[in-house]
Amino acid sequence: MKIAVVTDSTAYLTTEQYNDNQIYRLPLSVIVNGEALKEEIDVTNETYFDLMRQSEKLPTSSQPTLGDIEELFTELSTDYDAIISIHLSSKISGTYQSVASLGQRMEDIAVYPYDSGLSCTAQGYFVLEAARLVQQGATVQEIFEHFDRMQQSLKAYFVVDDLKNLVRGGRLSNGAASIGTLLKIKPILHFDEKQIVVFEKIRTHKKALKRIEDLLGEDIKKGYPIVSTIIHANAEEKALIWKKSLESLYPEVTFNLSYFGPVIGTHLGEGALGMTWVEDFTKLS
Repeated sequence: MKIAVVTDSTAYLTTEQYNDNQIYRLPLSVIVNGEALKEEIDVTNETYFDLMRQSEKLPTSSQPTLGDIEELFTELSTDYDAIISIHLSSKISGTYQSVASLGQRMEDIAVYPYDSGLSCTAQGYFVLEAARLVQQGATVQEIFEHFDRMQQSLKAYFVVDDLKNLVRGGRLSNGAASIGTLLKIKPILHFDEKQIVVFEKIRTHKKALKRIEDLLGEDIKKGYPIVSTIIHANAEEKALIWKKSLESLYPEVTFNLSYFGPVIGTHLGEGALGMTWVEDFTKLS
């Protein structure tokens, strides 16, 4: 069986990762001043935050259209027997549901949707692993079983400068937002049951990052190899400084750098920092 690997744009993979691993992308869009822009096609991470600052109101986001999904899947059906389609959390976007619904109606190709339960690089880990395993000849069932193992070690935490965007975009409750605004603290956020929730309440940004470092350290002690990624929302300099510090603190870990692109960056806001990590299966092969 020849399997295609598809994801949506919020995995924020590099052009090289898409091309080198034969991964296909479904772009989500941001709506800025009434204009829908497909992220990483019509608008990039480098240009988006200027647009966001100039926007009269907070931009919104939208999932891929059914037409875009069907067009890609139909195109893939000429060369592939099946599609593994990996997407951001179904609790923050309808993308997974749309893919699952359309997939049931596809006649010339089998579609296997996967709800990663989160987004960004953490979602991208599943995508890259799927591509690696497809190249090794793994079956769909074997790949999904591998995803279950990945979920056991996968962690993702982030800190935002302002919780208001998350609330206005419907991705965080007003009650959770009041924690940060009323008490003047920097809560650490994470995904729980596929939703963005407060993990811990921390007094300062510096202490919040230190707490995330300690959480990584706890997993390192478990003895398995780890790959980790620092993620930023138009705050590359801060992310690089943190990455350099982490590389010194934990030299046994492979650290990478990524970003919160337009769709996710809209909700987290400029300046957000995060870190995700997972067992590094490439070192076990």
